[in-house]
Amino acid sequence: MEIKVRSCLDSLAVYQPGKPIEEVKRELGLEDIVKLASNENPLGPSPRAMAAVAAAVSQMNFYPDGSAYRLRAALAARLGVEFDAVIVGNGSNELVQMLSLALLEPGDEVVMPVPTFPRYEPLARLMGAVPVEVPLKDFRIDIEAMAARVGPKTKMIYLCNPNNPTGTIATRQEVDWLLERLDPAVLVVFDEAYFEYVTHPDYPDGLDYYRRGYNVMVLRTFSKMYGLAGLRVGYGVGSPRLVGYLNRVREPFNVNALAQEAALAALEDEEFVTLTKKTNEEGKRFLYQAFGARGIPYVPTEANFIFFDAGRDERVIFRRMLAEGVIIRGGFGYPTHLRVTIGTAAQNARFVAAIEKVLAE
Repeated sequence: MEIKVRSCLDSLAVYQPGKPIEEVKRELGLEDIVKLASNENPLGPSPRAMAAVAAAVSQMNFYPDGSAYRLRAALAARLGVEFDAVIVGNGSNELVQMLSLALLEPGDEVVMPVPTFPRYEPLARLMGAVPVEVPLKDFRIDIEAMAARVGPKTKMIYLCNPNNPTGTIATRQEVDWLLERLDPAVLVVFDEAYFEYVTHPDYPDGLDYYRRGYNVMVLRTFSKMYGLAGLRVGYGVGSPRLVGYLNRVREPFNVNALAQEAALAALEDEEFVTLTKKTNEEGKRFLYQAFGARGIPYVPTEANFIFFDAGRDERVIFRRMLAEGVIIRGGFGYPTHLRVTIGTAAQNARFVAAIEKVLAE
């Protein structure tokens, strides 16, 4: 049967997430598996979020609040922004899709680093826009090169900061320099999915630029720090006018009721946030030491994952690590580099033992 589809779909790749544990169990017949592929919180969900979900389960027969009023109000109060400047999404990924639907027309250009979060490029192509991909420099976003690629057709710039998969940041000085030179009509999208993990003193908070009146959109998520990846809830902050347009393309009831309750509770779980940060910093130090002792080059990170050079074909390393029951992530355009999520002490030790064995084979 012939199916007539939009011509742009032929160039769009299907998103490939980190391999699920159940899939590896089916394929390899393994039971003891550690997943360090998708930058999930190794401690699980926020305990307060779990309690809130349990309390709300009996209300699942009702549609969720389509405007997510209480969650938006809580975020606005916490962030010090107007209520109408906040929008929530089914993960921050949906907000990237909303931006494409609301802003992009055929022929528009979208400047982005590469490699980076892999949804910017296909969602630009979906609207007939042109992704302008700028290679990283020394594993960092090349701000000067990004600025040089901005032209009269540029509609948006994506800055994933910290950048995924490298964990590096664009500094405050670099972002200041960029914004001072941009046409105010160009929207700069700060994707700050990992901002809570950053310890670098020169990290720029995208909300500062919003408060100063720049044309920016700041995207954040409850998937990482708060451990709610399975519920899919993210949020964005931008001008009320921009948010108003995003609401016109937003799906009705896009954030489910349990996700809204979990996110509201997680916002108040400071104890869990503190523990997550402590676990991440301890794991980072352990893995740095382990990589250094084994002569494995790595990129210092400001996130909850580390980009490292296995020195061998990353596809081979990935498959052999799977056979050891450890799921990591490759496929970022670097032939020998892979990404590992920082886990618990036990998970990190399991990863180190596995990578040492695989590299020795």
